Amino acid sequence: MSNLSLFLKDNKKQRESTKYAATKSLCDENGEPLLWTIRPLTTKQSEQIRESCITEVPVKGRHNVFQTKMDTSKYILKTAVAAIEEPNLYNAQLQDSYGVKTPEELLLAMIDDPKEYAALLEYINGQNKEESLGDKIEQAKN
Repeated sequence: MSNLSLFLKDNKKQRESTKYAATKSLCDENGEPLLWTIRPLTTKQSEQIRESCITEVPVKGRHNVFQTKMDTSKYILKTAVAAIEEPNLYNAQLQDSYGVKTPEELLLAMIDDPKEYAALLEYINGQNKEESLGDKIEQAKN
């Protein structure tokens, strides 16, 4: 017999934010890379981001027929921005210092080394226990 009280929210374990050195190009006074705070996303947050990255595109040669398409790169970037707690990518002063106007542009400006960016995305993906990039691409194709 199941004990319903075990499923109550008070019994749910909370996932904690973690620290990650996202780039070697931003260091403290001792030359150590700055640690970024990465928060785990909820399923609801992830779904909202996914939905914002889906568009309907017309099917060639078929009048009034549309197919859904997911912008996987946009989804991955928006997921990373949502997961980064510190630095605050929405901070206007920080954006101005890099000459950008959005948190997505700021992240790409701060992590301008493709290898470091890929490693950050892999770390965030691991934190959020999401499906692999290959799985996402296959899902977007369908």
